[in-house]
Amino acid sequence: MSTVSPVGTVRNALSGYNNLSQYRKDTWSTLEEAAERLASAAAADRPLDAHVDRVQELIDRLNPIERYWAFPGPQAFQSGRRLFTAGKYTRFSRAVASVSRALASDSFRNGIPWSVAAAITDQLDHPGAIASTAQAQRPYFEVLVVEDMTEAQERALRQELRAWRRPDDEFIYEIVVVPSFEDAVIAARINFGLQAVVIKRRFAQHSGRDMSAVAHFVDDRSPGALMDHSADERAEMLGQALIGVRPELDLYMMTEITLEDVAASVSHHFRRIFHSREGTLELHLSLLGGIQERYQAPFFNALQKYSHRPTGVFHALPISQGKSIVNSHWIKDMIDFYGLEIFLAETSATCGGLDSLLEPTGPLRDAQDLAARTFGSRQTYFATNGTSTANKIVCQALVGPGDIVLVDRNCHQSHHYGLMLSGAHVIYLDAYPLNEYSMYGAVPLRTIKAQLLALRRAGKLDRVKMLMLTNCTFDGMVYDVERVMQECLAIKPDLVFLWDEAWFAFARFHPVYRPRTGMHSAGSLLGKLRDPQYKKVYQAWSDQIRGASDEELLDTRLIPDPARARVRVYATQSTHKTLTSLRQGSMIHMFDQDFGQKVEETFHEAYMAHTSTSPNYQILASLDLGRRQAALEGFELVQKQVEYAMRLRDAVDNHPLLRKYMRCLTTADLIPEQFRPSGIGQPLRSGLKNMQMAWRTDEFALDPSRITIYIGATGIDGDTFKRVYLMDRHGVQINKTSRNSVLFMTNIGTTRSSVAYLIEVLVKIAREFEEVQADMSLAERAAHEHAVRRLTSASAPLPDFSAFHDAFRPDTSDDPTVRTPEGDVRRAFFLSYDDALCEYLMPAQLREKLEGGHDIVSATFVTPYPPGFPVLVPGQLFSLRILDYMDSLDTSEVHGLRADRGYRVYTDKALEIAQQTRRDPHGDPALAVAD
Repeated sequence: MSTVSPVGTVRNALSGYNNLSQYRKDTWSTLEEAAERLASAAAADRPLDAHVDRVQELIDRLNPIERYWAFPGPQAFQSGRRLFTAGKYTRFSRAVASVSRALASDSFRNGIPWSVAAAITDQLDHPGAIASTAQAQRPYFEVLVVEDMTEAQERALRQELRAWRRPDDEFIYEIVVVPSFEDAVIAARINFGLQAVVIKRRFAQHSGRDMSAVAHFVDDRSPGALMDHSADERAEMLGQALIGVRPELDLYMMTEITLEDVAASVSHHFRRIFHSREGTLELHLSLLGGIQERYQAPFFNALQKYSHRPTGVFHALPISQGKSIVNSHWIKDMIDFYGLEIFLAETSATCGGLDSLLEPTGPLRDAQDLAARTFGSRQTYFATNGTSTANKIVCQALVGPGDIVLVDRNCHQSHHYGLMLSGAHVIYLDAYPLNEYSMYGAVPLRTIKAQLLALRRAGKLDRVKMLMLTNCTFDGMVYDVERVMQECLAIKPDLVFLWDEAWFAFARFHPVYRPRTGMHSAGSLLGKLRDPQYKKVYQAWSDQIRGASDEELLDTRLIPDPARARVRVYATQSTHKTLTSLRQGSMIHMFDQDFGQKVEETFHEAYMAHTSTSPNYQILASLDLGRRQAALEGFELVQKQVEYAMRLRDAVDNHPLLRKYMRCLTTADLIPEQFRPSGIGQPLRSGLKNMQMAWRTDEFALDPSRITIYIGATGIDGDTFKRVYLMDRHGVQINKTSRNSVLFMTNIGTTRSSVAYLIEVLVKIAREFEEVQADMSLAERAAHEHAVRRLTSASAPLPDFSAFHDAFRPDTSDDPTVRTPEGDVRRAFFLSYDDALCEYLMPAQLREKLEGGHDIVSATFVTPYPPGFPVLVPGQLFSLRILDYMDSLDTSEVHGLRADRGYRVYTDKALEIAQQTRRDPHGDPALAVAD
């Protein structure tokens, strides 16, 4: 027998996983194979010791974690284990096979009570039985019951709850019983099937078992001296801890004291409180009712009903109910491809059971309210033209002409266009550069504070309206959202924040990601500002920093005045990018204390301005269903997404051939050390505890579901690698590349098979490189080595935002100590509508003029793909550094650059006109031309 301790064996086996549920399924699958070999060896009278050791090792791996799942359940697990101990290997093998196959196929969700005896005699693991039960299954979930009870009490409770089941119940559930606070938090974190928790009065603080086997997956923080509190206070503390892990859980309390007293003191997180002696029928009905609330999809259901009603259409939309297709002789293949249902659901009706997106009063309003609850916002609005439109809506609703807005220069182009349309005066913020990889990171908080303090010195803080940042960036840099808002509000108490979370909608549904999302941070910040204790903290802090210089404030962690600060936060999310929705389905989430008084009317007007009066109902229905999925299984799906990303990382970095040509960039590669006080270079690989510490303390964190692979050693630039090697040859689709890297992203639709296929493709490409290099001539090898040197050495330094030309800078002050850098993009943009004021210059001509000291000003947005953000905006000065950067790009797609003509720039005459009208913000450049 093995001399390694069971706990040590488990810990070693877990080291390659970041998802305990996946580890469990894989272990059951491995145990099935090992048990079958053991049974075969026993039947053939062959030596058994090695097989017994292997099975024992796998049982030891499962033993500490099986208590956290309802299937097969700890009692059945121990029954099966006794078969093994008794040497009944064939029966044991059949029981293990039944569990393994049920877990692999999800057939255990059919609600049929499972037992070792049934698995052996009734052959529940037979493929035909699995298929037949899976077809008729109802949605299944598990309920956590927290109480220290005997095995007999647990069995009686399970049977009592099962007895209340009815054939017409829409859902089916089983219970998981744990005895302690510690076990409850672990179960909530690792069992994705849990949807509700029943907290009873008698539970311990600690598990009483060795928890080291699962330490890699759990955060061991727990309240001190829990048992010094009353039973109901302990239940309240446990409820708060569980909501911190998974806010979607339905919480219920069962107590034995006066319910009225408890109901008046517990938090709003508990849905119901029950008396223990009143039986379980109401609990059973409440459990089903709580799931039903999240399961609702009001607009999807209304659209379903509408699509099967006979209608007569006498106003618009010939395609409604498929009528223009069904009767066609030429486009019936459209129905063959799409199916009839999508056309039956096409309508332009805004009544009769449906709703208007512009003035929702029925199922659309209900669907948006459910989305607000799911995503933690105060209001949520659906958008059917992507987050590009959502950004413009928020910008136009909140920003007026002359308002100053601070924005990341590397943000999506929709922000730039939205600011131009609104007439904002823009201050572009520079992100930290990653010259080695030809990409930008995120904007340091110190940079943001410096601009706000400069605006305060210049007396312009009253004109500052909004800060716009991308969270997370395309490459995965995630802000400490709450800290950014805290420190900014300490300088500008009514600052509005727009967090572009186009690629971050999934983050709400994972306990590590969630604190760095806009909506969660807004709620957390408001809670702190309203806490009486915070007022005392602020008073003491403000006394300490009174009289501090701006330079000292830059190095101080600022906190806002609770009497003045207003929490005004907006987040725009592309549901279709990282959750389930048809393309262009997006949401606008709001947590704005002043929405009703200051924004509601202007938001409605901006929403009307940018939203079609004929929105796509299929997109809206998919948003409704995507919200339902996120509310019920978002945690599970995001956890798998992260697990598959880490599997891809491990495969690339540990494969002897792949690591010769490529490597996965780490947190340490992409986030400089000064922004990582935790000092952890690879947080996720260090265990959940270290990952949580890094995400709590570091200024920036790296989204582990984004895998940037450095390919400099291949000698092939990122754009060519994407188009030729990945897409053309193997059908692998990616979006983002840099000069020497390619970005892969896992999402909630990623499967293990798709990850395996990508690894297979990368290995094929690496083998191809090996073969090609082996046959290179001396000249070819020299060219290849030159290409590698070019990609692995630093490129032209990434340019910061140069400056707006004085003609487009509203600040005319001659005092450089108070002059601020905002520019009027709107004036610069529309001035270019007169072709007579613009000319084209080729790069060589531009360089000659710049070296001669001439000011050259861009008349358009110039946006290379990749990286996909404007390197130049209207009114911005060219610089030699910008020109060097543009010349070094390995991309053929540059919006705003004509290959045959060059860059579109303003003439000297145009700049003279702009200078004349600068002091009159309402001046008309066209009149100046006429004069």
